[in-house]
Amino acid sequence: MFLLRWMSRWPLWLLHALGAWAGWLAFALSSAYRRRLWAQARAAGASAAQARGAVAAAGRMLFEIPWLWLRPQQRLLGGWVEWDGAERLQALLEQRRGLLMMTPHLGCFEVAAQAYAERFGAAAPMTALYRPARKPWLRELVAAGRDRPGLKAAPATLAGVRQMLRALRQGETVGLLPDQVPPEGLGVWVPFFARPAYTMTLAARLMRQTGAAVVLLWCERLSWGRGFVVHVRDFPLPPPNTDLEGLTAHVNRAMEALILEAPQQYLWGYNRYKNPRPLDLGAAP
Repeated sequence: MFLLRWMSRWPLWLLHALGAWAGWLAFALSSAYRRRLWAQARAAGASAAQARGAVAAAGRMLFEIPWLWLRPQQRLLGGWVEWDGAERLQALLEQRRGLLMMTPHLGCFEVAAQAYAERFGAAAPMTALYRPARKPWLRELVAAGRDRPGLKAAPATLAGVRQMLRALRQGETVGLLPDQVPPEGLGVWVPFFARPAYTMTLAARLMRQTGAAVVLLWCERLSWGRGFVVHVRDFPLPPPNTDLEGLTAHVNRAMEALILEAPQQYLWGYNRYKNPRPLDLGAAP
């Protein structure tokens, strides 16, 4: 933690430079990671140059964590973040019917949450789902990073899902990463870039149970540590009378469209097509 807190004060350009080097080192040392990243990127239509960009982007994502989670809270993101479509968010929030924000593992999704909290959190706090870390030092790191004004953390348990439902029904905001593989029994097998992928049904259930507004966003990481741009996109309306499985597949298609805006910043090394882990008794439905 001492090392990470020290790194949180390093300039962002240096962290990104070291992260790019670390990303390529991991790519070189792990044949399984290398095959998975390359195969998933190319199968989704990413070019060779975009797949190579994703190698460095994965390392940058790791090395920017101290800067994002452990910097002093008085050091706000305002000067580092630009918005593309903030007026869309504002209009949806003014409806006061709850807002579900979805983003894939694209760009710097941690910045997207913090930037929302700083700009909109006073009026409509954001609740984000997370899995509690097993290691004590990592739990401390996650708690320090996500304990910020306007940003609430909900554990991936039944209690956490109830917390999200309450937030939406109170006109607040919930953030989800729908491209994360859920535990067994909490998803369905639907296409993701034309391959069956076990996909969480939680996003579809929240939509159906609350009638909340839905929006897509992703956070672009600018080159040379210059900052970030949060892009806001409309969620395409699903066909009428779509069932739960169909709505989950529709969410996947929306995630694909976002990813193809910047495939060089997607986390292709994540094993998106793995079998789900067994369900813990306390896990979310």
